Amino acid sequence: MLLGIDQGTTGTTCLVVDESLQARGRGYREVAQYYPRPGWVEQDPEELWESVLAAAADALDGAGIPASELRAIGITNQRETTIVWDRRTGSPAHPAIVWQDRRTAERCKELPADLIRDRTGLVPDPYFSATKLEWILREATGDLAFGTVDAWLVWKLTGGAVHATDVSNASRTLLFDLGTLDWDDELLALFGVPRSVLPEIVSSSGALGEAEIHGARIPIAGIAGDQQAALFGQACFGAKEAKATFGTGTFVLANAGTERPGPADGVVETVAWRLGGEPATYAVEGSVFVTGAALQWLRDGLGLLADAAESEALARSVEDNGGVYFVPALAGLGSPHWVPEARGLVTGISGGTRREHIVRAALEAAAFQTRDVVDALPFALEKLRADGGAAANGFVMQFLADLTGLPVEVPEERETTALGAAALAGLATGVWSAPAELAGLWRCAVRYEPALAPDEAERLLAEWRLAVRRALLLR
Repeated sequence: MLLGIDQGTTGTTCLVVDESLQARGRGYREVAQYYPRPGWVEQDPEELWESVLAAAADALDGAGIPASELRAIGITNQRETTIVWDRRTGSPAHPAIVWQDRRTAERCKELPADLIRDRTGLVPDPYFSATKLEWILREATGDLAFGTVDAWLVWKLTGGAVHATDVSNASRTLLFDLGTLDWDDELLALFGVPRSVLPEIVSSSGALGEAEIHGARIPIAGIAGDQQAALFGQACFGAKEAKATFGTGTFVLANAGTERPGPADGVVETVAWRLGGEPATYAVEGSVFVTGAALQWLRDGLGLLADAAESEALARSVEDNGGVYFVPALAGLGSPHWVPEARGLVTGISGGTRREHIVRAALEAAAFQTRDVVDALPFALEKLRADGGAAANGFVMQFLADLTGLPVEVPEERETTALGAAALAGLATGVWSAPAELAGLWRCAVRYEPALAPDEAERLLAEWRLAVRRALLLR
């Protein structure tokens, strides 16, 4: 049995997975986000850690096994969220700054975009870790260690014996050279980051230390950022195979193979994974910051929803969107625009607009934003695999197929992020010998075929993009 730990933005999911890649037990714990100022988003690193222990305990209970029966642990995580702690005490030196945080937007305007794009494959945006780390280092003192959430969890699980991150998480920091697969001295100088605070960079699949968890010592053998883990869990092992994960935001990753794909407007390059000593696999990624979070806002901020599960029935209760378009730029706009100052917009409201139209517009926005990213990819796709919360929403999945003109496949196990982490750990410990074995275990639950006339899809897309242009004017 393997334990896959997925520490996400709004909660932690743990799966106990067997050699057939079937979940035998699962646990979940919500985690809080804190908003000390407009545009600031923080979390308590200790709360993240406690959620992992609790969710893991629930997953083990569900599987009916003690921790000692686990063969290995795989970790996946919200990627760019930045944590700094004191090496001597192990205590956080500052609240975690979450990937959604916008406090460093002005600093990003000062950065050399061409250098960053060439070296890291990314763009200067507060989404990524380096400006968050720079900000914390001005505030904190002591013998400090930095990590994204994976490195923090590895540190905690190993009792401070291991300070490491994998190549996929390192590639999200603005401090990592995609060519050398190492920290870049020029970028470290640019952000004032001493090497002494940085974790060791390791492969995504390979033993790196023993975790002490629930009374047992278990090898940690897999680490990947959440979106890369989902790509792996979706068995997208061939070049130009892609997945879209729908959660707080939506993240489209397309496997680009073992050569850097080169820059493309609107999307970024990243490391997908590295298996042991093999060459790294690269990916092209589009990051949409707000999709599921829009439904949460409609529920908690406006009271238009009782819960997210109600949204599909409300959307289907009206014939169309009534001309209403919702651009959910609640944390700026990511791919393909990269405008952190953008603000959200609901347009097309009339006297006949009902809450059902606004809810439908929020669901449609998830598909519209995904189509915008797919259009920005440097190569054409033949299909798209989808996972995450909205993958259970038949309205969104069918509309996504209609808009992209691509078949959309949803797997039986929608927690593909935790599944991917477990699979990486299993490869390293001999449960499986090659990704091809894992591909044979992937199971499709439902496939959505495009059913909307292409000219109608283009008409809706044109109206959506007009709404986006209006939102961009609100900066």
